[in-house]
Amino acid sequence: MFCLKKGVSIFALGTLVIFFIIALNFDTPSFEAFDIKIRSLLFGNSFIILFHNLGETKFIIVATVIMLLYLAIFKKDFRGVLFVLLTVGVGNGLNQLLKRIFARPRPEIEDQLSSFSFPSGHAQISVLFFLTLAYLISKWLKNKKWKFITYGLMLVLIFLIGLSRIAEGRHYASDVLAGWSIGYTWFIVSVLWYESKKHK
Repeated sequence: MFCLKKGVSIFALGTLVIFFIIALNFDTPSFEAFDIKIRSLLFGNSFIILFHNLGETKFIIVATVIMLLYLAIFKKDFRGVLFVLLTVGVGNGLNQLLKRIFARPRPEIEDQLSSFSFPSGHAQISVLFFLTLAYLISKWLKNKKWKFITYGLMLVLIFLIGLSRIAEGRHYASDVLAGWSIGYTWFIVSVLWYESKKHK
């Protein structure tokens, strides 16, 4: 099972700091140069672009509903249901709020989306959904090797989904990095709440 250690919490504070550093500086020359460099490496990569489907709203909604039904009906884990709603549901609301606060336009490409760019919703929600899935699955696994494999697979998917938004030209690299960062921070906040029951 995912064990919430002191180091994990400190890392979550670190990702929160990273988010605010990017949020306050994404329009500076250094971050603009970073965005241009990463875009030049990834833009148009058809293999990476395929992974954007796993971060699409429709997929996340359907997969989350399945997860909620499984927890409620088969596991009778109603605290787990609230945990998923907190990570994925509230996390999505947080993303929409942050987009409106920072109001960063998306990269200029043909047929670009009209919504704001910062932070990347695909990056943030993929962290929240797939880490939540890995966390719950790891609770039911006894073999440490399979727990490691589960988290490893989810992290690879999260990484590729984030990169797909840069490859498509839908987001800047700094949007994606910020989405990963705030997504991880919110995930750990949610886990802190979920695991607090153990200490009562």
